[in-house]
Amino acid sequence: MEPVTRGRVRIERAAKRVRVFLGGRAIADTVRALLVWEVPYYPTYYFPRQDVAVELKPSGRTVHSPSRGEAVLFDVEGVADAALAYPGSPIEELRDHVRFEWEAVDAWFEEDEEVYVHARDPYTRVDVLPSSRHVRVEVDGVTVADSHSPRILFETGLPPRYYLPKTDIRLDLLTPTGTVTHCPYKGTAEYWSVNGRADLAWSYRTPLEESRRIAGLVSFYDEKVDVYIDGVLQDRPKTKFA
Repeated sequence: MEPVTRGRVRIERAAKRVRVFLGGRAIADTVRALLVWEVPYYPTYYFPRQDVAVELKPSGRTVHSPSRGEAVLFDVEGVADAALAYPGSPIEELRDHVRFEWEAVDAWFEEDEEVYVHARDPYTRVDVLPSSRHVRVEVDGVTVADSHSPRILFETGLPPRYYLPKTDIRLDLLTPTGTVTHCPYKGTAEYWSVNGRADLAWSYRTPLEESRRIAGLVSFYDEKVDVYIDGVLQDRPKTKFA
């Protein structure tokens, strides 16, 4: 299908096989999923009804979207409001499709690789490039990292992230926080506080294939620390992490 845009909602056919698992079995399996950008940051998957292999029990609840219309909520295998559909949507392409709530099910797969947090955006690109630029990071006036061998991660829609070898970091100033986050493009990250400021630095021990060059390296939130590149103090980026 050709991409469709209705107001802020963009729809296009996904190229990947997509599966949803709940209770140890695939409850939806399709090569005809729709990618629907309900928000501008990332898409979600909608499944053709005939590719859903589980009973959808109306919960009696509905929600309204100004763009998509009235949604009917469904309980799935005892999980309340785990799916929804817009049978009377003003957007015709959505009417015979079902959306599952990401956190309500056990696992999502694109082809045979598990995906976390949300569907991957086909227009988001991640590049990791080795560099010889001089990167120095200060926290409250204290140098916590100083490296001439960063790897710079460029991700669509985000500022460059400088990943530094642990040998170039004052590890005595870092304390594990126990925070863990997941990224559909990079994998699972662990975090450290720096000088008592929580979750300023993070690392991916075993990143996903496209980001494997940052394995074991440490990055800092440029929004919250002072970063000098080749001796020049950088402006702090304005992002949702600021």
